[in-house]
Order: sequence, then structure tokens, then C-alpha cells
Amino acid sequence: MASLRDVKNKIDGVKKTKQITKAMNMVASAKLRRAQERIERFRPYAAKFYEMLGDLAAGGDDSAHPLLEVRDEVKTTGIVLATSDRGLCGSFNTNLIKEATSLAAEKAAEGKTVKLYCVGKKGRDAMRKFEYERLLEYADAMSSFDFSLANEVATAVINAYLAGELDEVFVIYGEFQSLAKQVPVNLPLLPIQKTEDEAQEGTGSDLEYIYEPSEEGLLSELLPRFIKVQVYRGLLDTSASEHAARMAAMDNATRACDDMTESLTLIYNKTRQAAITTELMDIVSGAEALKG
Repeated sequence: MASLRDVKNKIDGVKKTKQITKAMNMVASAKLRRAQERIERFRPYAAKFYEMLGDLAAGGDDSAHPLLEVRDEVKTTGIVLATSDRGLCGSFNTNLIKEATSLAAEKAAEGKTVKLYCVGKKGRDAMRKFEYERLLEYADAMSSFDFSLANEVATAVINAYLAGELDEVFVIYGEFQSLAKQVPVNLPLLPIQKTEDEAQEGTGSDLEYIYEPSEEGLLSELLPRFIKVQVYRGLLDTSASEHAARMAAMDNATRACDDMTESLTLIYNKTRQAAITTELMDIVSGAEALKG
């Protein structure tokens, strides 16, 4: 049985750990509020952008812009992986990395070359274990970022696609749905494809838009911006999901510390009682020996 001092030291260590996890929970909660506000403000814009662009693309031919053209033969696949820079957020990063490696393995099995764009230190470190080519790596970028990061990533992807270095592109990110649910999303980014309803009906929505000066001119301007908007939305979702996952993980760790403290306190009390009983027995035995 452990000594009283050992058990006491363990209890003190668990209490200090609880202070750390509780503080990290509060920090994650504060960051989550800001990240959640950013994604909630941006989602209506992204949704309306998608609706309007769908209507515009559905009215024209796929050859109207290179970003709409589907390649006859797909040889190279690009994957944009967005993860966090720091850990201690449960299985959040693991799920994203698993989604990316699964997609990469699937494309490689089809004989395609896989190239990666890693945003976030955790994803970068994990993908270094594989032999896939990494065209861009952004570490320590997710803690504080703005639209310029999405613009840089999207521009690199668009240029590679237009140059024929990539034939298709996917972006993998964590979609923030609630405090308790963050879902890995595998979104086809390029070529920009119409939805089934748009392809069948030839219209993107029930609203009728009037475009000036021409649909082709607008496509050349809006399609690259649409890619940047989708990348930025993925980064915002990943940021909010990271803080929500860390908040939940630290909350679970705090509760685990409470359970461990109760268990160790019980062991401490039993150990102390056993020590007292042993001392009493020694005293009684000594007294009896003196009487004899």
C-alpha cells in the first residue's frame, strides 16, 4: 500500500492539473465565442454567394471558364487540409487527418498523384509521415488569421489547376455544427460543379438575376473569388470547431480530475486509518508486554 505522503502528493498533483484544465476551458470558451461569431456572420454571405454563382453557372456552358471544365482524364489530385496548430482538443485533429489520409489513399489506389496543401501544424506534422508531395505548409497560422490566408491558399490552388498541375481539388475541414458536434467535411473544390438540380433544370434558384455586362465576364471575376470564399469558410469552421472540441476535452478532463481526487482521498483515508490502527496495536502490545 502507498504511503500517506505519496497519496497526498498525488492528490496535490491532480488538483493542480484541474486548475490548468479549468483555465484552458475558460480560455477556449472565450476564443470559441469570437470564432463562432465570425463563422455565423460569414455563413449567410457564403450561402448567398453559392446560390447566385450556381444560378450564373447553370445558365452557361461548362467551357465558359476553365474552372468549370471537368478534365477528361484526372491524373493529379490536390487536397487542402485544414487542422489546428495545437492539440488537447480530443479527437478533432485525428478525425480530420484520418479523412485526408483516407481520401489520399483512395486516389492513390486509382493511380492518381496526390499533392497536399496543409494549413495547421497538426495536419502538417501528420502528413509528413507519408510520401505525398506537400506543395504548401502553413504552421502556426490558425491561431490568428484573416482572409489573406485563404486568399493565398486559394490563389496557389487556382494557379496550379489552371496550369494543369492539378486536375481536381478537395478541401477537408471541420464543420462547426454545435458545441458538442464538429464534423469532418470533404468538399470538392475544383472543378466547380453544378448541383444535380441545377444541371437538370438549368437554373440555380427560383430568383431571376440580371447580369451586366456579361455572364462570361462575371464568371472570370467571381469564380476565383468563390474558391477563396469556400477556403475561408473552411478555415473559419475549423477554428470554431477546434475551440469547441478543446472546450469539451478540458471539461471532461476537469471532471476526471474530480473523480480521481475523490478516489485518492478515499485511499488516503483508508491508508491513514490503517496507519492509526497499526500504531494503536503497537501501543497495546507494548502495554501488555510491560504488564507481563
